[in-house]
Amino acid sequence: MGITNTEYFLLFVISYLFVGVLTPVMRKIAIATDVVDRPNSSHKSHKKPVPYLGGVAIIIGVITVSYSASLFSQFTSSTFWLATSLLGPALLLGLIGLWDDIKNLPPLPRFIAQTFAGVFTASILIITDSIGNPTGSSIFDSIITVVWIVGICNSINFFDNLDGGAAGTVAISSIALAYLALNGNQYLIAALSVVTAGSTLGFLVWNKSPAKIYMGDAGALFLGVLLATLTVRFEPTAQTQMGSFLIPVFLLAIPILDTTVAVLSRIRRHLSPFQGGQDHLSHRLIRSGLTRKTSAIILWSLSGLFAGVSVLLPNASQSSTNYFLIGAGLTWFSLFIVFFRTKDN
Repeated sequence: MGITNTEYFLLFVISYLFVGVLTPVMRKIAIATDVVDRPNSSHKSHKKPVPYLGGVAIIIGVITVSYSASLFSQFTSSTFWLATSLLGPALLLGLIGLWDDIKNLPPLPRFIAQTFAGVFTASILIITDSIGNPTGSSIFDSIITVVWIVGICNSINFFDNLDGGAAGTVAISSIALAYLALNGNQYLIAALSVVTAGSTLGFLVWNKSPAKIYMGDAGALFLGVLLATLTVRFEPTAQTQMGSFLIPVFLLAIPILDTTVAVLSRIRRHLSPFQGGQDHLSHRLIRSGLTRKTSAIILWSLSGLFAGVSVLLPNASQSSTNYFLIGAGLTWFSLFIVFFRTKDN
């Protein structure tokens, strides 16, 4: 199955416009139903209540455009089930996140749902032999898949702590993944990545600083599982096995860095890694004197830097691949040291 460049462009534009128009509608619904994020705890950095339900707009946009497009483009039952195996777990987590936005759930139900999504996806990948970069061991592949999905799901959720930060970063990662998948003739992954990018950028119009609406856990968990699932099904083609393994990691290097810094800083202070706090990358940038908008731009730029490395790896020679891996690895660890050594709160 092939998709033309025009069709990819249309998917992007339709997703962008659909979510861009739907988001203010969901904002009005959130205000009317009092589904808002109040600055009622120490880790909240905003001053006034901000409506949730932006994530619902993203979910509706991604699912509606994806299935509608499949009906108009060589739709088959296998395509339907393949798309559902990607979107189903994300939708489940999105609904759990919506419940959390409304009722403020404890961490355990979310962790159980994330683990279930990971196990489900791992099972599908192993059964259909469609894991992107297998190790040769079904057990090891399954463990890696579950850990990756739970980890990335939490990373995107943790990273959603700055106006536009998560939405912009997810869009950048999705665009890079779409390019990689397109060049690798992995059309379904490319199409879903394009839809994800368009949807998050449509939401970003309303979420950029000063944010008029938040995506909430509904959007963060949905996007986290969707990106994790897309990247684990993507088949990298770098010249070295290590390069292939690290392409998905580089695509999400900054959310992973954010989670690593926050969790280790909390452990260092004898705090629970699951409690909220103003110890994320964005908070550290703002405490250094930068504005919220500038902090978001810096995080987007860093995400673009690592996404650029992932895009270059498939066409690089073996020696160039090694240089890219060493350079990107040193950059990531240098950023970790700089952020980790800054004031926690």
